[in-house]
Amino acid sequence: MSTAKRGLWLRKRQVSLNMPQKDPCQKQACEIQKCLQVNNYMESKCEAVIREMRKCCAQYPRGRSICCSGFEKEEREREKSKVTSEGIPPSPQ
Repeated sequence: MSTAKRGLWLRKRQVSLNMPQKDPCQKQACEIQKCLQVNNYMESKCEAVIREMRKCCAQYPRGRSICCSGFEKEEREREKSKVTSEGIPPSPQ
C-alpha cells in the first residue's frame, strides 16, 4: 500500500472510530414515542411496542443503549425491592 493510500485509510479509520455508534434500540424508542402520542400517552395502548423495546434492551449489555437507560434503572429498582423483600442484602454495585 502506498504511503498516500495508507494515510487516507488511517484518516478514514480514525473518523469511523470517533463517530458515535447508532443506538441499537433507537427505532423501538421512536416507536414508543409515536404510539404514546397517537394514544394520548396511555401506556396500556402501547404494551406491544414497549415489549419490543424490552426485548431489544435485553439483547445488549447495560449501558450500550442510551434509549434503554430508563428500562435498566427500572429493572435495577425491581431487583433491589425483590432482594429487600426477601431479606437478602443487596449486592454492591
